[in-house]
Amino acid sequence: MKRDILKIDEELCNGCGQCVPNCHEGALQIIDGKVRLVSELMCDGLGACIGHCPEGAITIETREAEPYNEALVMSKMKDKGKNTIIAHMKHLKDHGETGFLQDAVMFLRTNKTDLGFDADAVIREVHNHGNMTVAAGVHVAHQNSANHHNEGGCPGSRTMVIEKPDSQVLSSESSSQPSELRQWPVQMHLVNPNAPYFRNSDLLLAADCVAFSMGGFHSNHLRGKSLAIACPKLDQGTDSYVDKLTAMIDISKVNTITVMMMEVPCCGGLLQMVNAALAKASRKVPVKKMIVGISGEVLQEEWV
Repeated sequence: MKRDILKIDEELCNGCGQCVPNCHEGALQIIDGKVRLVSELMCDGLGACIGHCPEGAITIETREAEPYNEALVMSKMKDKGKNTIIAHMKHLKDHGETGFLQDAVMFLRTNKTDLGFDADAVIREVHNHGNMTVAAGVHVAHQNSANHHNEGGCPGSRTMVIEKPDSQVLSSESSSQPSELRQWPVQMHLVNPNAPYFRNSDLLLAADCVAFSMGGFHSNHLRGKSLAIACPKLDQGTDSYVDKLTAMIDISKVNTITVMMMEVPCCGGLLQMVNAALAKASRKVPVKKMIVGISGEVLQEEWV
């Protein structure tokens, strides 16, 4: 599968080793005077080590790599002690990697008797770390966006979970409908398929024009779902969309996928992307196809 992973420029690397202790997962070692990525399984691709390289030799690239394995990381890391485990889990929390963090907590609880420290104390400390709410119920999953590889320093692609009350009652006197969007970003080129809001969610994959044509898009179709939008006609590099959808199916384990397309023929490319992802994925998920008319009505709705 394609995912984000470290890239090391050996010409720039001087073998100082400052990055090694700052890779809590233990994926880096100094070999023959250069830093090496010794395990793709243990590299989370979040780039905690990048800021500790004085030569700028470490970057993030997207390429074929084995899926990251949190249980393996924890099993290798437990002998390094409590402080290393805490630093690693805080690192996951700071980057919004909720699924991997849950895996780490499960490992600690399952292996309590084999640890040389109080697992419950570690879990409590990590739980209390960095709890921060910003305006309008928006929780920033990673607060140091300049170093986050999926954001590229751009605030527009910063991963955020937008918390909403379970029920939003629209007053009859109100002139506006409340938004049902629970995340950011939404555009397929910008979304991280491993983001916490995709984990075990019902995914709505919508053509760019759908929300503009439907008056009740938020209340009737977006409520309770994660969202990704794309235009199969105008977007470039849509092969990456198939890889991201595959990761959402296999790693984030989305429950269902609803594909909302306009009635124009080019929109059919969205469903083709989903079918291509399903062909590559090891899991199968139910897919619903919805065709929306230019005037905003649902012309067709069926499970395929």
